[in-house]
Amino acid sequence: MALNQIFRLSSRNPLVSVLANRTYFTYSQSISQPLPRDPAYVEAREAVKCIKSGDTVFVQGAAATPNVLLEAMTQHGKENNLKDITVIHMHTEGPALYAQPDCAHIFRSISTFMGGNVRKAVAEGRADSIPIFLHEIPLLFRRGLIPIDVALIQSSPIDQHGYGSLGTSVDCVRAALENSKFIIAQVNKQMPRTFGDGIIHQSHFDAAVHVDAPLPDHPHRQMSSQEEAIGKWIAENLVDDGATLQMGIGNIPDAVLAQLHNHKDLGIHSEMFASGVVDLVKKGCVTNNKKTIHRGRIVGSFLVGSKQLYDFVDNNPFIEMLEINYVNDTKVVCRNPKMTAINSCIEVDLTGQVCADSIGTRMYSGFGGQVDFIRGAAEGFDGKGKPIIALPSCTNKGESKIVPTLKLGAGVVTSRAHVHYVVTEHGIAYLFGKSLRQRAYALIQVAHPDHRESLEKAAFERLKTMPVP
Repeated sequence: MALNQIFRLSSRNPLVSVLANRTYFTYSQSISQPLPRDPAYVEAREAVKCIKSGDTVFVQGAAATPNVLLEAMTQHGKENNLKDITVIHMHTEGPALYAQPDCAHIFRSISTFMGGNVRKAVAEGRADSIPIFLHEIPLLFRRGLIPIDVALIQSSPIDQHGYGSLGTSVDCVRAALENSKFIIAQVNKQMPRTFGDGIIHQSHFDAAVHVDAPLPDHPHRQMSSQEEAIGKWIAENLVDDGATLQMGIGNIPDAVLAQLHNHKDLGIHSEMFASGVVDLVKKGCVTNNKKTIHRGRIVGSFLVGSKQLYDFVDNNPFIEMLEINYVNDTKVVCRNPKMTAINSCIEVDLTGQVCADSIGTRMYSGFGGQVDFIRGAAEGFDGKGKPIIALPSCTNKGESKIVPTLKLGAGVVTSRAHVHYVVTEHGIAYLFGKSLRQRAYALIQVAHPDHRESLEKAAFERLKTMPVP
C-alpha cells in the first residue's frame, strides 16, 4: 500500500515529498521525537494491510497485547493467502488466533517468554520459543538478530502534545519500535498512561486504530493454606524494613504481600508487580524512601493484573515504567538496599538446581527475570540482599517438588551456585556455602513429610553418604 494512502500528511509539512517515500530510518529512531506528520486513524483491517508474506511482526505483550490488531492480522493472513509470517513476542494475553492449527502455514509464533496461549502450539511444533534472559531481549532487535518489519502495539490516549504511552508494557517494546519499519498502534481509551521509557509521539504511528476495550483482568484466586504459610515464612523472616522487593504475579507473591502490612519503608524494583502492592502503598508500607536509585518511585517494566492495578498506575508519577534491559540489569538491581528477590519455580533437586521453564522436555514458560534478580540480590552492594526461591512442597497431585534429580529433559534456569534460600510451607532452607550433603539435608527438611524418607534414601544413593545438617 502506498504510504500516502496509509496516513494523512499535513498540508503545512515541508517534507511531504520526502516522507511519502521514506523508510523508517530516514527520519528518526527516537519514538519520543515529534515528526512533522499526522497519523491516519483507520479500521483495524485497513491498518494491517501492510503486513505481507515473509514479514516479521513484533507484538507488544502482557496486559498491553493489541488483540484487536491481532484478530485483524489473522483474518488478513487467511483472506489473502499469506505465508511464512513470523510473530515475535514476550508473554501475550488473549486467544492468540495466529497460533491456532488453521494458521500453521501462515504464521509462526516465537516467544521470548511463553504464555499459556501458545504453549500447545510450541508442544506440537507449530511455534517456537527462545531461551533468553529478559534483560537481553532488547539486544535481539538492537543488534539486528531479529529484524522487524511491522510492530503491533497498544497506546494510551493521545494528549494535547501528541504523545501517547506504551502503558502497562514497556519491557522490550521500545527497542522493537526503534528498529521496526512500520508501527501500527491500537489507541485504547482504557490503557493507562504511565511515565518513564514508554512515551511515544503519535507521529511515529504509520497507522492507528481507535479502541475502547478493557485490559485483561487477572482476578485474585483463593490462596491455599500452603501458599499462605510460604508468605508468612518469607514476610516474617526474610523481608526487613527498608527492603527493596522484586516479585511477579501469582498466589505466592500475593501471599507475601498480604503479610507485609506491618513493615516500613519498603521499596519496589521489579520487572512486574501485583495488585497487592497497591494496598501496601495506601497503608504507607511502600514508600521507596530507602532506595538509593529512583528514590521515592516504584520501578517496573510490564504489568498484568486487576483493574485496581491499572487505575493505580494511570497517570501516576509514583510509578516509573522502564526498559527491561535496565530494570533487570544485575548492575542496577544490586544497587538497591536489602534487595529481596522472590521467585517461584517448577522443581528443585537435592543439590539446589532450579527448573522454572519446563516440565521435563515440555516447555512451559521461559527464563524470565529469575536469574537477573536472584543474582542481583546476591550481589547487593550492602551485602544484605536475599535471593529467594519459593514453591509449595508438592504438586496438586501430591508429587514432591523437591526431587532427587530434575525430570529427564528439564532445564536448569537457576544454577545450584545461584541459590541461597528455598522456601516451602514447611520452612526455609538456606543453601549458600553449604556442601552437597548439607544442601540435601536442608532441602529434605522443607520437603513434605510424606516424601522425606524417600528423598533421604535418594540422597544417599546419589551422594554415597547420608545428608547432614
